[in-house]
Amino acid sequence: MRTSFSVNDMTIHRIVEQESGFTPMLDFLPTLSKETLGENLAWLAPGGYDSASGNVVLCFQSYVVKTPHHNILVDSCIGNDKNFPLRPAWNKKTDSNWMGALKAAGLGVEDIDFVMCTHLHGDHVGWNTRLRMAAGSRRSRRRATCSRKRNTPTGARSIRKRRSTRSATACCRSSRPSGPSWSPAIMRSTTISD
Repeated sequence: MRTSFSVNDMTIHRIVEQESGFTPMLDFLPTLSKETLGENLAWLAPGGYDSASGNVVLCFQSYVVKTPHHNILVDSCIGNDKNFPLRPAWNKKTDSNWMGALKAAGLGVEDIDFVMCTHLHGDHVGWNTRLRMAAGSRRSRRRATCSRKRNTPTGARSIRKRRSTRSATACCRSSRPSGPSWSPAIMRSTTISD
């Protein structure tokens, strides 16, 4: 699959974090019979089916839309150092796949102007925060709080109330509990108008 394509004066980059056999095919599609699966293996494998494990191959990816004025990240994938005990391939992972793919697109986290999260599942918001360790400190967390208005707690509350009606969040500010912790890796405080 192509990793970038152009539309007029925009370039869209595919930023892949993981692409592998994820869950058993017959669990993923419970109404699929073994016979029907067998009849379709010729076109399913290897891109959509891992014959060795019997798992469906899924791709966890972001997109970066580069316009003449902004770089917009659409979803931020799984992220490192996150707790996903029911997803071993995601749990506390520490690889450089996503950062490497971002670099291959000619970008770093400092080049991202906006982040749009299509929804708030763990595999769509993971790189919104990154664990940073201060010398001699123990692990603690700083979380990113999404807000519609710059640095106002009211904005954060209003977006939580409207979460069911708004599917995308495009800005973030950090709230700082005491101590070093999770820091916003990508998102910057930004005012968004309706």
